Amino acid sequence: MTFVVLAPSTGVVLSLQDVPDPVFAGAVVGPGLAIDPDCVPADVVSPVAGRLVKLHPHAFVVLAQGGAGVLVHLGIDTVQLKGEGFTLQVDEGDEVAAGQPIVHWDPSMIEAGGRSPICPVVALDATAEALLDLAPTGPIDVGAPLFRWST
Repeated sequence: MTFVVLAPSTGVVLSLQDVPDPVFAGAVVGPGLAIDPDCVPADVVSPVAGRLVKLHPHAFVVLAQGGAGVLVHLGIDTVQLKGEGFTLQVDEGDEVAAGQPIVHWDPSMIEAGGRSPICPVVALDATAEALLDLAPTGPIDVGAPLFRWST
């Protein structure tokens, strides 16, 4: 089974190796891509349809078809903000549609606080070979295909 993972925000696609965090850059959590978001207040949307199994102000995991989990992490070291600057728009456990708003945030506020607003989008428990048609480095719109995942 193969499904498409969408860009959760508008910005610039980067490789995970370009994320300023060794856990994400080393693909310790799993393979994927990252987005350096436009620095304007915006909604971050679900990259896939499924159940929201984890929801924090700074990160969320959606469990898609076949039990495939996709992690979206909003910025680096943003857990330290304890939710400040993030507005949740759904509840943990909710069924969500691909493209549905999950969190509203302002990446410029994250950057102004000395943190990176880069958002890793990770295929949990996947191999790098399972990700296909990765979006090239460069601009991407929210909801555009980021990669395909063959489970």
